[in-house]
Order: sequence, then C-alpha cells, then structure tokens
Amino acid sequence: MGRCVVRGIRGAITVAENSAAEILQATRELLIKMAKANQIKPEQIAGIIFSATPDLNAAFPAAAARELGWTYVPLFDTVEIAVPGALPRCIRVLMLVNTELGQAAVKHIYLREARSLRQDLTPDNT
Repeated sequence: MGRCVVRGIRGAITVAENSAAEILQATRELLIKMAKANQIKPEQIAGIIFSATPDLNAAFPAAAARELGWTYVPLFDTVEIAVPGALPRCIRVLMLVNTELGQAAVKHIYLREARSLRQDLTPDNT
C-alpha cells in the first residue's frame, strides 16, 4: 500500500439553464462520477470547493453534496471570475481527498461542454 496524502480532483459540468433542479442534478452527477472514478468515500474527502459562473445563481452547487448524504464534508461555494469569452453556465469542483493514489493516477472528470476545458486530462469522459 502507498502513503495516504491529500490530492486535488478537478471536475466541471455545464447546465442548459439557470434552474435549481438543473444545477443540483448536474452537480450530483459530477460528484458521483468523480467519487466513483477515484474510488473515493465521503470520509476521505477533506473538503470541496464549488464555483459557478455568474450566470448560475438559482441554487448552491454544494447543496447537491448534502443531498448525497455527505453531511460531514466541508463545502464552500463561490462565483467564478467573469472572464470575457469563458464557458457559460459552468459548475467547477475542486475535491480535496485523502488517498493513496499518485498524482498521475487521479481521474479528473469534465462533462458536457466542460470537456473543452481540459481535454488533455479527460480524453475518455462522457
């Protein structure tokens, strides 16, 4: 077995519209795929930072983690910087986890239009 360290797992997903249902469903989908791909259990998560583009304000993405039962995971929501030409309606996640995975073994998950953000890291994401 390797040594347990804190690693960052990145993910992002886009939504079709600024609605609470859409934001929460997409964020749940992303979190589940991130955890599954990296074999992460909630008790391994040191904390999660969520950001949403300024055009998404109908719900806090972190609420999706609570809906998954991740009661004791520290969560933080913030607004993404409004860079001209940036991908719209995008939720980004930085999950900090205690894991034995090496940095190169971490699987980052980018879904929907957010795949364009890091195709170099996620060639097989769907």
